[in-house]
Amino acid sequence: MAKINTPRKKKAPARRAATGPALPLRARVKLWLVRGIGGIGAGLLLWIIAYGFLNPPITPYMIGERRILGDIEREWAPTERISPMLLRSVVAAEDANFCSHWGFDVAAIRSAIEQGADRGASTITQQVVKNAFLWHGRSWLRKALEAGMTPVVELFWSKRRILEVYVNIAEFDEGIFGVEAAARHHFGVGADEVNDVQAARLAMVLPAPKLRAASAPTSAERRRTAAIIDGANTIARDGRAACFEG
Repeated sequence: MAKINTPRKKKAPARRAATGPALPLRARVKLWLVRGIGGIGAGLLLWIIAYGFLNPPITPYMIGERRILGDIEREWAPTERISPMLLRSVVAAEDANFCSHWGFDVAAIRSAIEQGADRGASTITQQVVKNAFLWHGRSWLRKALEAGMTPVVELFWSKRRILEVYVNIAEFDEGIFGVEAAARHHFGVGADEVNDVQAARLAMVLPAPKLRAASAPTSAERRRTAAIIDGANTIARDGRAACFEG
């Protein structure tokens, strides 16, 4: 019987790498940097969105203060449990145009530059970004991050939420954070029970909580308190409190 020779299968040629030639080191470093920056940006965006409905459990500044002091006092109070006069006083003292800007008060910035002052240009939204997500200091990196994150907070959060987070993470005395802990610390009442003068005094300490005392104001601080009461009543009348009330 004749032997049938079957043809041998030819070996398939080795496949070329689908990825093509390797990227030069400089190009790979650039790619890693772009991916890293993109990942950080995505993480910050998710963090910002999350705090739009989740209360910040703690902030970087609180962590630093707790290390120094050993402990801090804080108690979260939703806006429904905060005196309307207290909310208006904070806005009148810190950012009277809070309802009308998108995170940056251009007029206040221009005025601060003309006067050569640091104080007065930072809005409540900017302070929320600094206090909730970043660190205190004057570095260009922090300022750049703050400038980039502020409009994102304005985009995803309501004005009422921005103010709620602010008054709950701001420091009102050394190691005393939030209006609820501050009202009890200074006046022995809750944030919904403070009278108009007490509300204005709490707002008065915000620029320098470690140097001013709401329960023992100086004569200059009493005058500032009176001005805040007047400002709070003014923004209530002219509608500049509408975005966080009602």
